[in-house]
Order: sequence, then C-alpha cells, then structure tokens
Amino acid sequence: MAMNLGGSGREDPEEMVDINTTPLIDVMLVLLIMLIITIPVQLHAVNLNLPFGNPPPPPVPPQVVQIDIDFDGTVSWNGTIVPNAAALQQKLEVIAQEPDQPEVHINPNKLADYSAVIAVMAAAERDGVTKIGIIGNEQYGP
Repeated sequence: MAMNLGGSGREDPEEMVDINTTPLIDVMLVLLIMLIITIPVQLHAVNLNLPFGNPPPPPVPPQVVQIDIDFDGTVSWNGTIVPNAAALQQKLEVIAQEPDQPEVHINPNKLADYSAVIAVMAAAERDGVTKIGIIGNEQYGP
C-alpha cells in the first residue's frame, strides 16, 4: 500500500508514507533463484587411486613394549614392575632414541585412576615416543 485513500470524511485525505516491500521481495526471490541455478551441480563421488593387489607384509614384525597400569597406579613394563616415574622416564627415553621405535601398548586396568594413565602417556609423548596405543578397550564395553 502506497497510499491510504480511505473515507474518513475529510476532504484532504492524509497520505500514508510506508514503503512498498512487494517489489523488493520479488527481486530477492529472483536473485535467490538465479543463485541456486548458477551453483554447479555437486557429484557425490570421490575418485581414489587405490593400489592393486595385496600390500606386501612388513619385513620384520614390530617390537612391542607393553605398559600395564594396575588399579592402584602400579606401572609394569613388559611384566616387570617399574619402581617410580624416573625409572619409567629413563626406559621411555631409551626406546625414543632408537631409529626404529618399538610400539608402546598401554593397558590400563578398568579401575585405574585416570591421572595415572595420563601421566604415563604424557611421559611417553614428552620423551619423544611416537608409536603409542591404548589396548584392552574391550573391558570397558557393556
């Protein structure tokens, strides 16, 4: 509505000064349709160059170091109890210096304190051990 010419009984009707938004909405709809049409069609395919055949087995199976963390925070290295954090750090530094680092498998007990597990993982990362994994996740299942 650009003007209100209603019959209020006066001879000089008052003009209504509202903007007519209908043409603006029409222009916006046309621009939106043009935008949708000009967007390129997305293909739902991912092109991958996969190798053919089976991969060769590793020449030597990797060496594995298993670190067990008991419910009371006791840490054992391949079944041998580590007396303190300094001894654990020394062992981690030794394997971090090797050119082909062994895999470190951390096996926490279900009742082990979170801080003990994180302390071992942080020490391994701080010393430069790159192959760290947590095993024994099946004990946390339903």
